Amino acid sequence: MSKTIQISAALLLSWPVALPAQETPVAFTGARVIRIEGPEIPDGIVIIQGGRIAAVGPASLPVPGGARRIDVRGKVIMPGLIDTHSHIGGVEGADASAPIQPDVRVLDALNVRDARIQKAQSGGITVANVMPGSGHLLSGQTLYLKLRDGRVIDDLLIRRDDGAIAGGLKLANGTNSRRPPPFPGTRAKSAALVREQFIKAQEYQEKVRQAAGDAAKLPLRDLRMEALAEALSGKRIVHFHTHRHDDILTVLRLASEFGFRVVLQHVSDAWLVAGEIARAGVLGASLILIDSPGGKIEAKDNRLQSAVALEQAGGTVGFHTDDGVTDSRWFLRMAALAVRAGMSRDKALYAMTMAGAIMLDLGDRTGSLAVGKDADLVVLSGDPLSVYTKVEQTWVDGQKVFDRSDPKDRLYAVGGYGASHDQGGGIVDEEEDLGEQN
Repeated sequence: MSKTIQISAALLLSWPVALPAQETPVAFTGARVIRIEGPEIPDGIVIIQGGRIAAVGPASLPVPGGARRIDVRGKVIMPGLIDTHSHIGGVEGADASAPIQPDVRVLDALNVRDARIQKAQSGGITVANVMPGSGHLLSGQTLYLKLRDGRVIDDLLIRRDDGAIAGGLKLANGTNSRRPPPFPGTRAKSAALVREQFIKAQEYQEKVRQAAGDAAKLPLRDLRMEALAEALSGKRIVHFHTHRHDDILTVLRLASEFGFRVVLQHVSDAWLVAGEIARAGVLGASLILIDSPGGKIEAKDNRLQSAVALEQAGGTVGFHTDDGVTDSRWFLRMAALAVRAGMSRDKALYAMTMAGAIMLDLGDRTGSLAVGKDADLVVLSGDPLSVYTKVEQTWVDGQKVFDRSDPKDRLYAVGGYGASHDQGGGIVDEEEDLGEQN
């Protein structure tokens, strides 16, 4: 018996006493369970309670009395998908006044009623790193969201242990941020401007340290420097948009110089510098895989083989949608494309889930079906790499947020009139006739 199953059994034995004080547990039975961390279970049971995963094991695992059973025989259950780079919510970031604006917050510009959030749920995505654009060297603070059903942004926020809102910092280099002044005109000037601001942040950080809490000695509060200092201290991860091989190496150089933790985003030329990326010890490289590379000159050499090269080099690989560059509803296709190019199946599925969680500092909370983690999971009609497979249900924190059998939800999955309308009081108007829209 595995350690996971042993722990689960112990929890189950304690439930008859605990049940009166807790919500009713839910047991998914009969599914092929892809845990990500640990071998697959051909005929398994997943039990959730209180928004957490309470037990995972084979069909012989006891189900507590009074549990709500959901028969998912013939289906597949896997952890919710993690999108490390998305633009759902119609977000805005920095403006044309300066190339580096670390004080700008996605929090202040996200439309929580955007239909693309429901579309992401229909694609099995349970966590997304929502970012501003890449037309700046630094376009603002990103936001890590749980894709719960919510009325206001606070309903989707992820909080750190200290109560802070979880999110990163979006930087970029290459073509996008090269514009007329005050923006840089060259790659070298781009890197120089980033260095200049991080040096200022180091000086600000030192003044705060020397003040030792004495308000009379503290420097004037600077929201720009505060955000950069959080990156320097490791509290805020830098998500760096970069494509060309030389731009990738510039990011690695900056990370080494200033010691910030970094996730490389896009990395179209990763297959050319996979060894350098792996040796740099970055948190990971998040790829976008597409059938027809292009769109911009620096992405012309984008290859599916980047995922393979990074895996072989020992790097951590993740995937993202960059929604709307690719559609969140078909996010699982990334793993299938990577496997078609030669990536191992296990690592491709890991890239869709656990690797993304690690890249967002959420690996202890989500990314795998493990006891004690958040009850974020997806029920699939078949194998996750099959083109015929559909997401049937998506659960976040133990709550079902998407059900393909529900016409209101199915609309977001398949499209039709109203599928791109902002939400009203609910996902759609209850009085609206959805029958003809499907």
